[in-house]
Amino acid sequence: MTENTATAGSITGRYVTAIDHVGIAVPDFDAAVQWHRDHLGLVLAHEEVNEEQGVREGMLSPAGTAFGTDTAIQILAPLNDDCAIAKFIARSGPGLQQLAYRVTDVEALSAELRQAGVRLLYDAPRHGTADSRINFIHPKDGGGVLIELVEPAAAAH
Repeated sequence: MTENTATAGSITGRYVTAIDHVGIAVPDFDAAVQWHRDHLGLVLAHEEVNEEQGVREGMLSPAGTAFGTDTAIQILAPLNDDCAIAKFIARSGPGLQQLAYRVTDVEALSAELRQAGVRLLYDAPRHGTADSRINFIHPKDGGGVLIELVEPAAAAH
């Protein structure tokens, strides 16, 4: 029998509030957005260029859904051949690149994960979509999945 709620004191119970988004790496941003619009009815709810990450990114949601309230599909297209997304596409082809969890405090969670021996990609949180603060759990410590931790701007201290 599995428990439906996090146990008191668990990391999940204190920090993780939802699946924030699923990131898809693509070579052509506009074509990917159009495909999701034309075939699935998703709308581009937010778009930006993140120079630090080297990507053009957009958040897709079902029509009528407010950005940041439900799980989104993130489209990630490289700005240059040296960014992580370009390297991912070169190595694995376009496709699912990450799973992101919405968290209440990315710094505190990162500290607890490090204490538990979990490797993170950044020493300190970085700027993410819509002024969020982010960090990533190394895929080797995330069961083969690149896991992003997202603290939305509204929740940032």
